[in-house]
Amino acid sequence: MKKIFFTILIIKLVFIATPSWSQDTQIRGFVDVLGKYETGDKLSFGFGEQDLFITSVLSDRISFLGETVFKFDPLSHSEFSISVERVIIDYNLKGNNDLLMGKVHTPLNYWNDTYHHGRLFFPTIERPLLFKAEIIPIHTVGVGVRGHDLGDLRFGYDLYIGNGIGSEDVKDNDKNKSISMAVHVKPAGRLRLGLSWYNDVISNGADLHGRTLDWKVKQNLLTASVSTFGKKVEILAEGTAGFNKTDTTGVTKSFASYVYAGYKVTPKVIPYLRYDYLHFQEGEIYYNKNNVSSVVAGIRIELNYLAVVKLEYQYEHSELSDNTSTIMTQFAIGF
Repeated sequence: MKKIFFTILIIKLVFIATPSWSQDTQIRGFVDVLGKYETGDKLSFGFGEQDLFITSVLSDRISFLGETVFKFDPLSHSEFSISVERVIIDYNLKGNNDLLMGKVHTPLNYWNDTYHHGRLFFPTIERPLLFKAEIIPIHTVGVGVRGHDLGDLRFGYDLYIGNGIGSEDVKDNDKNKSISMAVHVKPAGRLRLGLSWYNDVISNGADLHGRTLDWKVKQNLLTASVSTFGKKVEILAEGTAGFNKTDTTGVTKSFASYVYAGYKVTPKVIPYLRYDYLHFQEGEIYYNKNNVSSVVAGIRIELNYLAVVKLEYQYEHSELSDNTSTIMTQFAIGF
């Protein structure tokens, strides 16, 4: 009896002393429906992206994030495609410092690092024009470290090494690796100041911007941002300078920026404005050169934290096409 008693006692002590972890997996989703009328076109309805968002805590140090998007494929005219946008294994090194492995949104500007594919969280209906022009690489597959809210200034950093532009999700297309470095501070209240640098060598033969490159491009991107989303005023401004170099043409410079401002008339009603500006140097050989400026005026109604309605008017002036006016409405939800 004594042996049985002591055996039971030891088993209980082992289970009490050893922390037990049960997997905590959560599945979320986001979708938005749209109505759009553009100058010279017809009124159309549709939906943007259906986003499947999965997070899982495996232990006190290991977690997983996965994001898969279902969206219309314009090349097929009738079918939808599946896109794996993020696959991240996160290992906590110590405190607010983490090791990340997988496919991430490249931490080059505030928008790309903060707003992913759940349009519910976007301050406007669509991303700024610099994304449409493919100024920055949205994704990187690789490994890196990240820290946040460190010290009195709430310092944060990102350092990521990846396959680079032109690569596939499962294989690099050349021996060059991309480097993404970003830092930010939150010195007071909700104010955030950020800087980032991106470097890559894009190989000859890469299929980008609707064409196959006939030359190797050495690219450097520099981005600065300032943001504050307070109880009344919302401000977000970012600028990206791109430097693309080839052995024959030298360095060409491009600049993309936007400024967003919103004001909460009530906690649920936010009128806003956004100005976008894209400028490309003569002789640009990597981006599709098209100088564009745009003004967006809209109103966002946050019905609750899982349902938002937006109404926008956009005027766009383009170097290569006629000026356009667009009216859009969006109903975005989370589920």
